[in-house]
Amino acid sequence: MQPTARRRRRGLCCARLWRPGAKPIVVINKIDRENADPKRVLDQVFELFISLNATDEQLDFPFVYCSAKEGFAKLDLSHVSGTMEPLFDAIVKHIPPPRAKAGDGFQVLVANLDYSDYLGRIAFGKIVEGRVRVGDPACCLHGDGRVTPGKITMIYHFVGLKRVEIPEAQAGDIVGLTGFDDVFIGETLADKPERGALPYIPIDPPTIQMEFAVNDGPLAGQDGKLVTARHIWERLQREVRTNVALRIKPTGDPKIFEVAGRGEMQIAILVEQMRREGYEVLVSRPEVLWKQGPDGQLLEPIEKLFLEIPQEFMGAILENLAFRKAEIIAMNHHGGHVTIEALIPMRGLIGFETDLVNTTRGLGVMSHLFHEYGPDRGEIAARKNGSLVSMEDGEATAYALNAIQERGRLMVVPGDRVYRGMIVGENARDNDIPVNPTKTKHLTNMRSQGEGKGIQLNPPLLLGLERALEYIGPDEFVEATPKHLRLRKRILDENARKRSEKTRAYKIIA
Repeated sequence: MQPTARRRRRGLCCARLWRPGAKPIVVINKIDRENADPKRVLDQVFELFISLNATDEQLDFPFVYCSAKEGFAKLDLSHVSGTMEPLFDAIVKHIPPPRAKAGDGFQVLVANLDYSDYLGRIAFGKIVEGRVRVGDPACCLHGDGRVTPGKITMIYHFVGLKRVEIPEAQAGDIVGLTGFDDVFIGETLADKPERGALPYIPIDPPTIQMEFAVNDGPLAGQDGKLVTARHIWERLQREVRTNVALRIKPTGDPKIFEVAGRGEMQIAILVEQMRREGYEVLVSRPEVLWKQGPDGQLLEPIEKLFLEIPQEFMGAILENLAFRKAEIIAMNHHGGHVTIEALIPMRGLIGFETDLVNTTRGLGVMSHLFHEYGPDRGEIAARKNGSLVSMEDGEATAYALNAIQERGRLMVVPGDRVYRGMIVGENARDNDIPVNPTKTKHLTNMRSQGEGKGIQLNPPLLLGLERALEYIGPDEFVEATPKHLRLRKRILDENARKRSEKTRAYKIIA
């Protein structure tokens, strides 16, 4: 196991566990593989914990070797085992039982949500106190102080990965309860209001917004089957039933919907899921949700950023953060790594993860939490390059692309279908240029000097979904279909596009 980004990411998760003093059980999996070296991995895990400033008690962790695929676990490599019992015994021995109170009535802190077409929203959580039965009267104690009465219509329990119905459950059980369609994560379900609410855990508010639009391009409907506004809106409604961090609302245009969330990655995951389900959708660049202060001034969301990077890349990362208007509040050196804490506008985080991965060669780890709404920190320059925009419909040809690549970097290859308004490359300068990627060489009876010489095209710039959402400008869309990702202008017609202007838009939360 090399000190890669995956290892550092695991380390960041472990660092969050050290704070309450949790003691881990280390499970080293896949020991049945050829060239496996579990003892070496165990030594590296120990070194990782030391770099995270673990206590002596945490460093004295129990460990288990196992192979989940073959279905066996062992405490020593020399032991012979054909079952997973050593792992289960370690869990029972080292993990304390749940803290719960027996008695009448019940309290459940909702930790997750699901949805059933027959029963509505399902609230999952651990019963902290009491016992609950199907048909019992209950109430939902909301985070804003409201109380919604109701009754328990179904109780779900887990047997392995299966969800099964049970008539009752008691303190310490992790269950799913139905009967409340307006319950959210962090709220409390109880038998009566007098029982009181458990400490409410609020969800960070949405800080960015993107537009989902019906694909109206010339190639619409050729890859996916679900392409209408009704299909997209129903899918978004289904998503917010279980993903409480998302907010959706229609706009004045019946073909465009606004989707707000915590970051571009969260919404990119939704778009990727929709692609796999057969949807076609246009997605805009992320826009920050601004807030109006008491004196009428504009306030923007500020995030608290946590970084862990190798020391050799510290200068380049700090320069990047300064460019994005970040304020460094803490910096700690440990071993060959640096931990950085900074306050950065949400606008500055758009595209930063890609820069971090490229700059640190995949060794940097980041996470961020909402901090506050603060004063506008000024303009943050977006993409510096313009676009090469197709002015014709058809198939891209090598002859045309050979001439176009002198103006910038290509995003298509010969044989790709293109249309008017589609972005086929990145201009070397900051302005947009209309190009014709379908142009063919005219046939003549004259033999030219270059006849028969091959055309060599540079490798194209191929963007994934998340990178494409960060890359596009405010007047551009990502066209996401089950088989293709294309970049295009919002307004396909060149003359109409020239009349529109690129302006900095402010989305204000009401």
